[in-house]
Amino acid sequence: MAEDSELWDVICDGPYGPIKKVRDPAVIVPKMRKEYNNADRKAVEKNFRAKKILVCDIGPDEYNRISACQSAKEIWEALQTAHEGTTQVKQSKIDMFTTEYELFRMKDDKSIQDMHT
Repeated sequence: MAEDSELWDVICDGPYGPIKKVRDPAVIVPKMRKEYNNADRKAVEKNFRAKKILVCDIGPDEYNRISACQSAKEIWEALQTAHEGTTQVKQSKIDMFTTEYELFRMKDDKSIQDMHT
């Protein structure tokens, strides 16, 4: 991703959500937008920029798949699953192609040229 290496981190690792600790037995809660400092704003902006880049060139079918996603990571995972399949699907395809390759033989009535074609 030529835009910014930190954007790729947001896509892979998920967005940063500004948090704060409250009370004596430290409880972590999300910050309100009005409580954000400059670093928080920049970190949140990275997720918006990453989402924009991912959504920019997709068609209506892909947009329907990702329209409910809240983060760039969710968008990436939805697109990845739609186009590559789940880990189980990938492994099934690998197994199928391996078996097909192993069973590949030249038939007696075919020439080498036919086989190559």
